Amino acid sequence: MAQKIVRCGWAEGDELYESYHDEEWGAPVYDDRVLFEFLVLEGAQAGLSWITILKRREGYRRVFNDFDVQTVAAFTESGIQAALEDEGIIRNKLKVRSAVKNAHIFIDIQKEFGSFSDYLWAFVDGTQIINNPKTLADVPASTELSDRISKDLKKRGMSFVGTTIVYAYLQAVGVVDDHVASCVIAKAKQNKHF
Repeated sequence: MAQKIVRCGWAEGDELYESYHDEEWGAPVYDDRVLFEFLVLEGAQAGLSWITILKRREGYRRVFNDFDVQTVAAFTESGIQAALEDEGIIRNKLKVRSAVKNAHIFIDIQKEFGSFSDYLWAFVDGTQIINNPKTLADVPASTELSDRISKDLKKRGMSFVGTTIVYAYLQAVGVVDDHVASCVIAKAKQNKHF
């Protein structure tokens, strides 16, 4: 009989969640396109479950031209309206407009720091934070780090970047690794098999 794979509790029971957990969540991301993708997706998630967003991820990729930040920043009012009519995404006016506005600011950050990746990873001196929580109850909703990044992004004019959204973002792009101790990914890292 095959041994059951133990994952972080939130990721069990749905194939989409499981593959996202196993292949992406907590893995360091340095590619600006992927960093922009998760910025949009985490903002879209506000008030919703992550599985709701994962199920629409391909729709978002299509609507936002595979998260090409230049294309999204160039959206006109007609482009925004077309996005709002597309059933492949969450059709929330504030969230869609935020994605376009945030794209402009993302580009400004790229110009200032060389890349958004350089900007983001500078907050942790380029080193992933591995928290090794024992249980999901030990994983915070926000931290001093997410507070600082949220404050800076808001100061620059971004929206849907509150501290809880930013902490989820940091987990998604691997700036923070919150895989619980019993999780197959955490165990693999400890055994250097990851």
